[in-house]
Amino acid sequence: MAGLYPLLMGTLSVLYISAFAVSGFFISRLVFPKDRFAKQLLFGMTAGLVMLLWLPALFAFIMDFTLAAQLISLAAALAAGVLCLVLGRKRARTGGFDKKKDIWLILTALPLVIVGLLLMNNHFIRTASDGSLHVGQCTYGDLCMHLGFITSISVQKSFPPMYSILPDTLLGYPFLCDSVSSTFYTLGASLRFAALLPALYAYIMVVLGVYLFFEDWFGRSSSACLATAFFFIGGGFGFAYFFDNAKTYASLTTPEAWENWLSEVYGVNANINYASALDMGRRLLDGWYKTPTNYVDLGLRWVNTIADMLIPQRATLFGWALLFPALQMLRRAAFDREKRLFICLGVLAGAMPLVHTHSFFALGIISAALIWILFIKQICMPSCGIKDKGGWRNLAWFLLFGAVTMLFASPQLFLFTFKQSSAGGFVKFHLNWCNESDSWLWFYIKNMGLIFILMLPAFLAAKKEHKLFFASVLPIWLICEFVVFQPNNYDNNKLLFVWFAFTCGLTADLIIRAWARLRRADAVQEEIGQENKKAPLGRRLACDLVLAVIIAAATLSGVMTIAREYVSGDHWELEGLKPVYKETGYQTVSPELVEAADWIKQNTAPDDIILTATNHNNAVAMLTGRSIVCGSPVFLFFHGVDFTERYYRVQQMYEDPYSCFDDCAKEYGVDYVLISVWEMGSYNIDYNFFNQMETVWSNGAARILKVN
Repeated sequence: MAGLYPLLMGTLSVLYISAFAVSGFFISRLVFPKDRFAKQLLFGMTAGLVMLLWLPALFAFIMDFTLAAQLISLAAALAAGVLCLVLGRKRARTGGFDKKKDIWLILTALPLVIVGLLLMNNHFIRTASDGSLHVGQCTYGDLCMHLGFITSISVQKSFPPMYSILPDTLLGYPFLCDSVSSTFYTLGASLRFAALLPALYAYIMVVLGVYLFFEDWFGRSSSACLATAFFFIGGGFGFAYFFDNAKTYASLTTPEAWENWLSEVYGVNANINYASALDMGRRLLDGWYKTPTNYVDLGLRWVNTIADMLIPQRATLFGWALLFPALQMLRRAAFDREKRLFICLGVLAGAMPLVHTHSFFALGIISAALIWILFIKQICMPSCGIKDKGGWRNLAWFLLFGAVTMLFASPQLFLFTFKQSSAGGFVKFHLNWCNESDSWLWFYIKNMGLIFILMLPAFLAAKKEHKLFFASVLPIWLICEFVVFQPNNYDNNKLLFVWFAFTCGLTADLIIRAWARLRRADAVQEEIGQENKKAPLGRRLACDLVLAVIIAAATLSGVMTIAREYVSGDHWELEGLKPVYKETGYQTVSPELVEAADWIKQNTAPDDIILTATNHNNAVAMLTGRSIVCGSPVFLFFHGVDFTERYYRVQQMYEDPYSCFDDCAKEYGVDYVLISVWEMGSYNIDYNFFNQMETVWSNGAARILKVN
């Protein structure tokens, strides 16, 4: 029976999210009746995600984050879907299929979805054979924070949520990316499944959204395919450092020399077969954040989209799930004059601030730049003898878009976002982003590789409309070179990667057009669909070879990074022809602390506060939903909240309890004290004091004390 319960709750969770997706699809059929099925599906999933993110939150503001709020949200979503189904009986229709385009879409999206699923599967707290919880490299940090938000929102039920790692402090983070998982945890799903299910939904949306954005922009499936590959896998020339190291150290002839070098440079100690090139290549990818796209000591900071942006960063994941459909709507509204999309775009943009503030900001910058570009264009057109009254009307529709956006976004900005940013350290002048070791030009060349090198030629060779649209994203790049918008300078990449997406699109389209043109006999005509005599076989093969080399050079660093990320978690691999499961992931919670967390969940009240160490992988905060006195400074500092007093008080309560424990416990409402390997390793604990307290649970490696 115990094994059936998780399966039942998981099935109910899938049905729950499916209901939102189906309702969203009926909305999409009504709003986008002329679009083909793939786009209706994307916009339907977008509408479903907006409801899934916002409806439970809206009802939670009224009745707390309870099971009733989740069920009422489901009823509201189903009602919206049924209403659109009824209203669209005559005008709404399911879009058709385009065999050629849909095959390109499937061949591009399916491998990326599989990669994402594999990484999520072995990075989202897998239970190892000894009962400990394992993650991968990229989720060893942020996932611990997100799990704490997910469990505390569900368990404590207060809304808007407070920090469980800094009680009585309003959560200064776009929390809807975590409350969406709290919904499934409240419905009874396991914590792992609650975190994974909506993340996979959003990840699929990002893949579809990016591909269909490029396809809509350039009108070529081949361009969309290559641009999508560049965005998700593309990287710079970081791989050259690894090959250079391989050549440099090829003269090492003893196992001891290899071990000393690997230990010093890559942080690993192992017995290796130094004569095996394959083994060396594997060891090069075993270090902690020493990959061809993320190696700070070498100035490699342009990280991989999947491994470093989407898998670990939930706000970015859910923000981009909304952003790329919005960018497609924006392009169509601005250039194709689909004025009805401005209202949809306003609603979608208005839903973003508490999902991902950077996505909202990026869309705002692009929209503002696009308005200015189109305004200048309208002023200049009469001097060229061109009249376009419809252009002025289209610009007027931008005002409606802005009004709708601010109607929905203003409460989020003024009640949450601006309060957080006003804490200090969020907006400041800083030149040259996070480049600390190279000249400006070389930093971008080695980090972005051919994608950056070809950006200017691609811009010059692009169609006029494509140039205008790309120009609207350039202010993001310019601003991020001079200003940072959060305490961590590196986090500007949440904006820069939007510019990167546009750059991937423009570059890929140039490559595809040049390749297609050179493969034709006349090498002149380039209209889509026009029949042209093929060039000689030799020339076509040469063109194909050059294209393959370009793709390999642009994606090799990303492929190496993804491969390293996969083996950083528990995974299957082949030894000969035999599949072997290896528990090589990073242990984030020990089996002893998993047991302690289980006892806390079953025997303490949801609002109890527990004194623990301030380690980032805090089992109590992550797994129980209870609050601790103070959590990790790694998280709190970058959220701009003042934690210093509580942080030092925790140390004092463990090390000098006779002087302060009673007063601090009363002030902070401490109900229990945890003493485990983390507390013993972090503080010089006064055991004489704590041995006088009642031990309510112990397993030898950890014990929990009751505060009277």
